[in-house]
Amino acid sequence: MRFHGHRSLVFVFLLALAAAPACKTTGEYVWVDDLPQAPRVQDREYVIQPGDTISVRVWGQEGMSSRGKVRPDGRISVPFVNDIEAAGMTPAALAKALQGKLKDFIVNPVVTVTLDDPRPLLVSVLGEVVKPGSFVLDQNSGVLQALAVAGGMTPFASKDSIMVIRQRPEGGTPLRIRFSYDSLVQLKGRGAAFRLQGGDVVVVN
Repeated sequence: MRFHGHRSLVFVFLLALAAAPACKTTGEYVWVDDLPQAPRVQDREYVIQPGDTISVRVWGQEGMSSRGKVRPDGRISVPFVNDIEAAGMTPAALAKALQGKLKDFIVNPVVTVTLDDPRPLLVSVLGEVVKPGSFVLDQNSGVLQALAVAGGMTPFASKDSIMVIRQRPEGGTPLRIRFSYDSLVQLKGRGAAFRLQGGDVVVVN
């Protein structure tokens, strides 16, 4: 059978409309209360990342000490050592690596590495919020802080469908974590203690 003119267009439109519900996907998610329990912050060592400002102090050697920001390539410049990889290492591990390199210049170097200023926490807030966009938040900020800087939710927002989309360290499909606004403001469950990470995307449906 052949279709001509506007009749064929109507037929194609009706086929697309009928198929649309079948193509719609909401994606899998996990409620924040069902997330695996993460180690407590005090039980974990901080891992240096690009954008962190760190100080390197060599005991008794001011000329070898320095302070600087970890570059986007993950490296820093240290006197006598030049560039060294810092991102992905704990301060203690970086200090040990520097001690090994400085043995060529001084006997038994003692190095300490401290975090002066952590990298900015950059997150995006999208969907049914007053001012969607990307925002720099204080470290240890949670979902409520992100909603606040975005001007709060619109009247059309679903308070029971707030998502945090987070890239997995191993790659693959991002993790979708679901929150309830009422639970957040009432400090119920684990949502109130949830902390955002750089690169997180908060979506209000």
